[in-house]
Amino acid sequence: MTTNNDSRPEQRPDDSRREPHRARDFFSVPAPVKRLFDRFPLITYPANELPHCALSTQRGNRLFVFTDAAGVRRGRPSFNPQCLKWQAYLKFVGIDFELISSNNHASPSGVLPFLLPSPPADISTPIPASKLQKWAIEEVHCEEEQQLNVRFEVYSSLLDTGIRNAWLYSLYLNHENFEAVARPLYVNPSTTNSAVRSALAAQLQQAARDELLKSSTYIDASALEAEAAEAFEALSTLLGDKVHFFDRPNPGLFDASVFAFTHLILDQNMGWKYNRLGQLLSQHENLVQHRERLLKFF
Repeated sequence: MTTNNDSRPEQRPDDSRREPHRARDFFSVPAPVKRLFDRFPLITYPANELPHCALSTQRGNRLFVFTDAAGVRRGRPSFNPQCLKWQAYLKFVGIDFELISSNNHASPSGVLPFLLPSPPADISTPIPASKLQKWAIEEVHCEEEQQLNVRFEVYSSLLDTGIRNAWLYSLYLNHENFEAVARPLYVNPSTTNSAVRSALAAQLQQAARDELLKSSTYIDASALEAEAAEAFEALSTLLGDKVHFFDRPNPGLFDASVFAFTHLILDQNMGWKYNRLGQLLSQHENLVQHRERLLKFF
């Protein structure tokens, strides 16, 4: 190799051509692999369509919730609080719908519930839970409940934290309740494969732990039950001797939100093995009667 006057190595005539070839060789697909993909090319499939039953000749509104076949036939309350909240609310405001048994994997948003409105609405545009109240208000011109009382959001937090957190622990992290209630409702109907069932059960329990650890550095069952007790006490005081919360003439969204928990906590058909929440709730007769009155809608 020779050097020029500024002492830098002189590039061979073929070096500049060789580098691009090396780069192409590095990133090129080996011939056997290329022949395989030529024979079986990668295909990007379109998004999953909605469940087939949603595209049938049915004409009414369809609400997709966690429920079983008997629940669909008899219009029973869903065994999932979030689904039951909206199932109850739509009944309370007078909107007819058909229940469809479903799961999160079938939901366009990844969670239940969602509603497919009756034609002539566009059946390709399902309504997620976050937009159900707005849709219901437009359908039946009911009151915007949040505007009736500035305390709505404050008391909603009692459900979203104190009661919901205790519910998550009781259902998923209490071993007896998980085996007797959560597993038959959420795990076993999904598959008959024992390995898949075990994996799904572990995922559900871990999701509950992760949710609870968002608000605490560790999970304390006694603290969760104490918070639930305080929430029930506050709700009982709020309801007082009134028929519905916020003294509404008819049950509204907040009534549905409370009912979604109180009904399932007190429902003997759930099969609870340990029901400390039921014991705490039963101390407030007005909440128990509120639940019984609303259950008549079903």
